[in-house]
Amino acid sequence: MLCIGLMSGTSLDGVDGVLAAFDDEGDAGCVRAHAHRPLPPALRAALLALQAPGPDELHRSRQAAAALADVYAEVVADLLRAAGVAAHEVAALGAHGQTVRHCPPGHPALHDGDVPYTVQLLDAARLAERTGIAVVADLRSRDVAAGGQGAPLVPAFHRAAFGVPGQAVAVVNLGGIANATLLRADGQVRGFDTGPGNVLLDGWCQRHTGQPFDAGGAWGRQGTVDEALLRALLADPWLRERGARSTGRDRYHLGWLDEVLAGHPAAPAPVDVQATLAAFTVETIARALMEGDWGEAGAGSLQRVLVCGGGARNRQLMNGLSERLWPVPVEPTDLRGWPAEQVEAAAFAWLAAQHLRGRPGNVPEVTAAAGPRVLGALYPA
Repeated sequence: MLCIGLMSGTSLDGVDGVLAAFDDEGDAGCVRAHAHRPLPPALRAALLALQAPGPDELHRSRQAAAALADVYAEVVADLLRAAGVAAHEVAALGAHGQTVRHCPPGHPALHDGDVPYTVQLLDAARLAERTGIAVVADLRSRDVAAGGQGAPLVPAFHRAAFGVPGQAVAVVNLGGIANATLLRADGQVRGFDTGPGNVLLDGWCQRHTGQPFDAGGAWGRQGTVDEALLRALLADPWLRERGARSTGRDRYHLGWLDEVLAGHPAAPAPVDVQATLAAFTVETIARALMEGDWGEAGAGSLQRVLVCGGGARNRQLMNGLSERLWPVPVEPTDLRGWPAEQVEAAAFAWLAAQHLRGRPGNVPEVTAAAGPRVLGALYPA
């Protein structure tokens, strides 16, 4: 079975796509091709603006959803061309869409009587029409409807791709928001968002250097961590949450950072703030791993940490995690046969395959959903 996975994450840097082949039910598959396209600046700006309430939202959201579908379709064309595969040979494509609101159970924006929900913008019908391939979209909503967080959805794929019987392995996805999967030695899986990954680092870098991200962490490595500011960042109440939990750009954004800085007695240099934000990301991930549910053996059973997502290319973050988690090895998923940039898109190809087979894509122990659910809605070719 050939399936395509398409992912545009919290960082809003672009769309990653993979074409993957699946032989058996539940296997992680094999990537045949990978493609990436940056988001056009106007679309990125439109999606960023939709993260907060504003005028004429319905019209603007539908226009953005259509424009995103067009970028997705271009990535699909790139994949088919690279692999020498015709559209009719692909069973389906799993398309994440762009999260602009995420209000799962327990979210502070929900009041008495409000229903939890999650919104990933994408004109899936347009995408099916443009590509001639069946589309599996809106992959988070069923888990939320079942009382779950709707995130993270990648732990089931991580188990298929990286699980080793009898070994305790953590998989950290360092995207805009960071999430962790705990693959326990007893075969059980746990997972949760840990807090900001690159979202604050990217935003602060853009504001002060004009660059969309700090390539390799080179700018941040020139700064010095402000310990008082780091303590203020780590005092955020969400970071005390345990169990199934998820967060997003609606909580962690530059406005939130500006509020923390406003209460800081000193005015750190921008490069020192960047260094502190990197330390913040590292510390929140390390604490989440050490305090996670590793079973009877506890965190001391952890044997390896695998890192995927764009943050795996940030030397400052990788070095920080290695130092903080020593002597546990920290390495990119590339060393296990999965290039870091491909893992999340591959997960959505896997979720599309699961949908077609009528098999669950969520892990209730991760999201706190009422049970296993087949995820997504199908738009036929």
